[in-house]
Amino acid sequence: MNETRTADLGGPGLENAPAPGPEPRPGLPALRPPPARPSRSRNWVRLILPLLLVVGAGIAGYAWWQASQTKLPPGIAFGNGRTEADEIDIETKFAGRISQILADEGDAVKAGQVLARMDTRDLEASLSKAEAQVRQAQQTLDESKANLAQLKTEETLTKQEFERARIIVPKGYATQELLDMRRQQMDAATAARIAGEARIGQATHALDAANHDVELLQVNIADNTLTAPKDGRIQYRLANVGEVLPAGVKVFTLLDISYVYMDIFLPTLLAGRVAVGADARLLLDALPDRPLPGKVTFVADQAQFTPKMVETQTEPDKLMFRVRIRIDPALLRAHPDLVRSGLPGVGYVRLDPQQAWPPNLETKD
Repeated sequence: MNETRTADLGGPGLENAPAPGPEPRPGLPALRPPPARPSRSRNWVRLILPLLLVVGAGIAGYAWWQASQTKLPPGIAFGNGRTEADEIDIETKFAGRISQILADEGDAVKAGQVLARMDTRDLEASLSKAEAQVRQAQQTLDESKANLAQLKTEETLTKQEFERARIIVPKGYATQELLDMRRQQMDAATAARIAGEARIGQATHALDAANHDVELLQVNIADNTLTAPKDGRIQYRLANVGEVLPAGVKVFTLLDISYVYMDIFLPTLLAGRVAVGADARLLLDALPDRPLPGKVTFVADQAQFTPKMVETQTEPDKLMFRVRIRIDPALLRAHPDLVRSGLPGVGYVRLDPQQAWPPNLETKD
């Protein structure tokens, strides 16, 4: 009996059988095991892989750019920089109140264009007074001239009377006393004529002084009208209508668009070969397909530390020479909106006048 029970419980086929689970209840679905979760390492790979591709593309692009920059003929040097334009400060000459503002930031203006006006009512009142003094001085001068004409007539008459008395006194037709009286009258008339001429001189000087006062006030009134000295573009407007400003305060900053340049920095070996007036090109980031013609207008005679924003061709180049490239003024006049201040780019200088420009630096009409 015992042997038979043992065989039934532990016989062949029961050793590896799974443990019996709970029997499903009638009317309920059978339980399924939960799905396996994806590994965290796979998520990181999916996130990092695009980033690595972008970084790799950037490094490859920078390497290509560096290679394209260094593949230049030996007679051409380059350096990076930013375009700049001469700044002209338009300031008040006299203290006063701003009555009109006729330009704003970003406006393109022409030489002589009125940008602002100061209140000049006090100067205009002084001008009216000076003009009245001019009229008074002119009237005094006219009277002096008329008086001089009369004095000259009297002098002529006294001279004639003296000559007659001088002739008849020796003949006994007149006394010596009459001759002396005629001489005194003639001398008095001559002195009066000289005094009349002096009064004309005084009246003339007074008229000139009054005219100068008028001219000075007119100049001061004109100087209270702020105008553009050159063609350019308003970069800053620093005052508003109604403000009372002292003398010498800046109201506008004007960029001279006829003088746009870029300063680049070259090492000693290259800067020593750059000549003032050498042909140059500017290739701006905003205009990568349009090289701009220019000329070298300045080469520093002393080296300086390389600015942080300047990229050098070799790391040991710590001291560099500043070279200024000015864009062709004719191009700026023909296309005033083509170039602005502050645009980054690369400047190329031709060290050898016989060296031809590569195709990507040839200027286009």
